[in-house]
Amino acid sequence: MRGRSASAVRWHTHPKGQVLIVTEGAGFNQEKDKPAQSIKKGDVITIPANVEHWHGAAQATKMTHIAITNYEGDTNVIWLKPVSQEEYNAVNKQ
Repeated sequence: MRGRSASAVRWHTHPKGQVLIVTEGAGFNQEKDKPAQSIKKGDVITIPANVEHWHGAAQATKMTHIAITNYEGDTNVIWLKPVSQEEYNAVNKQ
């Protein structure tokens, strides 16, 4: 997200859940209606099926991750609204 607007990141769900493996940098993962969690290189995050969430780099860094998802029929992700600049700024002030 470094050098980009928050709208580059979107809230989304996965019908079979998702596993993130952070390979470089640092950022955040946030589930709807829960506080954002800091994530960094080496972290493995398990996101349950159908949980609305977003993940992205912190303002001062880049973040690279491997995302593992499975399909339900033809669907592995359902994209929702962009993360607002206000939501992103609030997380980065933590």
